[in-house]
Amino acid sequence: MDEQQIYTGLTRIFHEVFDDESLVLKPELSAKDVQDWDSVTHINIIVAVENRFGIKFKAAELESLHNVGQLAQLIGQKLSSK
Repeated sequence: MDEQQIYTGLTRIFHEVFDDESLVLKPELSAKDVQDWDSVTHINIIVAVENRFGIKFKAAELESLHNVGQLAQLIGQKLSSK
């Protein structure tokens, strides 16, 4: 799966979780940039990502993420190691 496919999947997830079709994902996008992105929403995003891409994250991996670009990169790494 290439980076564009990962961003397409992430965009669908973010649109569903935030119920906002206008949300545009960019690598630098982070929780501070999205008004309703709180801890509960963050968990919903992570669970949806794990389900959509068929991967599992470790807590330490999640703690190191600071933006959507890092999330996309981690997804790519996990998918390539499957």
